[in-house]
Amino acid sequence: MNTVTGTPPAVDSAGERTAATPAQKTGPQPAESTTRPSRLLLALRAFMRDRMAAVAAGILILTIAVALFAPILSPYDPTIGDSERRLEGLGSAGHLLGLDGQGRDILSRLIWGTRYSLSVAVFPVLIVLPIALLIGLIAGYLKGRVGATLMRLLDVLFAFPLVLLAIALAAVLGAGFGNVMLAISISLIPYLARVAYTSTVQESSREYVEAARAGGARTPEILFKELLPNVVSPLLVYATTLCGLMVVLAAGLSFLGVGIIPPTPDWGIMTADGASVLLEGYAHVATIPGFAILVVALSFNLLGDGVRDALDPRKQTT
Repeated sequence: MNTVTGTPPAVDSAGERTAATPAQKTGPQPAESTTRPSRLLLALRAFMRDRMAAVAAGILILTIAVALFAPILSPYDPTIGDSERRLEGLGSAGHLLGLDGQGRDILSRLIWGTRYSLSVAVFPVLIVLPIALLIGLIAGYLKGRVGATLMRLLDVLFAFPLVLLAIALAAVLGAGFGNVMLAISISLIPYLARVAYTSTVQESSREYVEAARAGGARTPEILFKELLPNVVSPLLVYATTLCGLMVVLAAGLSFLGVGIIPPTPDWGIMTADGASVLLEGYAHVATIPGFAILVVALSFNLLGDGVRDALDPRKQTT
């Protein structure tokens, strides 16, 4: 007796045999494979799970919007005051945050000060970031005399604390918006370059760099195609945190009189103006801009923490 193996043929309603369908031949089909979200999407999801970082990002976006639309949002000219209404407190008629010692509207000066304070804090970081990244990549990968020479030159600047170096440079260059930005930019170069250098040295010993060398890749290809994507992440995190420090530093330079020149509305100048009347019972003149400095600086720090976690592959989950 012969034994028939395999899938039996299908039988129709009339009892006649029909050809087997593909599903009968091959059995159950496997489920369709799901595509993994992109790395950018995973990073964004990881960032949004950090509520503090998300709130900080919202505050900074609002602050930037205020700076951009300052001419529209400001109810008064920030440099013109009313001598008859000097030092009026919060909620004064027509002046929500009161007036300063020269009768100028504090809300208007606060709005316009957002533009100057953010510019002095953020633009130097953005300007120095590519320069420091290039120095760190070259010094960290080439090493030898080239790397040692570059890092020793930066060590000369590194010998001075950032704040003291910025104050000294601002004092030498003189007060003014452009000079303050230049002083802060020069002060930031060794710090950002050191982070890029350290990351480059660590990444240079990885297997993917060795594989690129073995494959005949030239130095520029290794620097900008292999190392750059892995070095830029920690540098961005550090640069974001530095923006918060630069808000405080820029305000401090203006407070000391080596920053932006009065009567330009700047948070540091506003705090300095309020310090002279603080003990006379007019605390709002100094505390309002001081609180703005605190909130923006803290927001940059929280944003940096959120970016660090978002770029960490261990915290990127679907």
